[in-house]
Amino acid sequence: MSVFPDLHLHYVQACRDLSQPENPFVARVLQEADKNGEISTKGITLKLAGNNHLVPVPRVTDDDIGALVPVLYQAAFVTGLDLAYNLLTDAGAQIVAAFLQGNSSLRYLNLMFNDIGTSGAELIAEALHSNQTLVHLRMTGNKIGNQGGMFFASMLRINSTLEKLDLGDCDLGLHCLISISIALTQNKSLKAINLNRPLLSSQQEETTVHVARMLKINSSLVELHLGKHGMKNFGVEQLCEALYGNSSLRYLDLSCNSITYDGVKSLGELLKRNKTLRILDLSANRIEDNGAIYLSEALATRNMTLHALSVVSNNITDEGLVALAHAMQANTTLTHIYIWGNKIGTNASVAFWELIEMGRLEQGCTDVAPYEVDGEVFLAELSHGLDKHRYWAPRSATVEPSAANASLGILPVSEF
Repeated sequence: MSVFPDLHLHYVQACRDLSQPENPFVARVLQEADKNGEISTKGITLKLAGNNHLVPVPRVTDDDIGALVPVLYQAAFVTGLDLAYNLLTDAGAQIVAAFLQGNSSLRYLNLMFNDIGTSGAELIAEALHSNQTLVHLRMTGNKIGNQGGMFFASMLRINSTLEKLDLGDCDLGLHCLISISIALTQNKSLKAINLNRPLLSSQQEETTVHVARMLKINSSLVELHLGKHGMKNFGVEQLCEALYGNSSLRYLDLSCNSITYDGVKSLGELLKRNKTLRILDLSANRIEDNGAIYLSEALATRNMTLHALSVVSNNITDEGLVALAHAMQANTTLTHIYIWGNKIGTNASVAFWELIEMGRLEQGCTDVAPYEVDGEVFLAELSHGLDKHRYWAPRSATVEPSAANASLGILPVSEF
């Protein structure tokens, strides 16, 4: 497994030589970067993201990418390309698609939050029909719509190389999600997919039903994000029934849905029987105390495989939070728990303070930190969570512990 070291070339953006046809400046920079030949075998990620908070940078345009691509054809050691938060449109997507068809070294491509639409999505998806090297693609935040998503669904029927696909916040629709689910009953290579925040008008949860059917058949998918799907208890029951026989899924994201404690009953039963699931994200639902108690019972008695649980913003009071703290004392496998945004009182504060004091819960594995005022314990918020690096990546290499981060964002592309 090759992990791409980061090469920060933000000063390339700062130089407007990017707009020159022959790109002598960029070519010279890349040649200097590999003058000793040390990175040719490892590969590097060229970071040209437009959201550098430390140094103001001009954003890459369609003209810029047209000038950059000819240089990249001669730089086979560039195995990752980060173009997030720039100004690429469908015209830039056409250049990127042509590059994907002719390039044999690029393994990671980040196009999140550009201005690529349906036609650009079609070109990129068609390029992946023949591309046999790209392993990780991020299209997050590009408004490709339902039709654009349909092109990626068709691609998944053909491509056998792609392992991670991020289509979150892309305005996908009902028919697109159904088509992707059907495609994944046949695709054996994709290991992680983000389908967060589609635009769904129906309240019948057709998409969840089709995803559940897919999970009964698919044996390769490891990570699944279904945030903001309007999922209710019926949808959770369908997923749990499918996951009883699934032995591959490790990370299930059900955040920002409409799941109550009745739906958590099904999840509690699943945790008692499923031996594969490692990370469960229930942030921003409404499971309340009863739901937290259902989870606690499963974790304290029957489940010894779950590593990380998020119940952030679920209207849980001290009763449910204390039950989860006690479950952690009985369960030695659960190492990460995120609880901020609930109704944290004195009893819950003391319970989690005790977990941290005794070393059962490490500070970097939760989103709260205890402090004391006049002999009374309180909890303060830490900026930790399962999706800490979903929309941005740290300047350094992969951040540990891995269960504290969104793996589609920063884990190595061949992690699984």
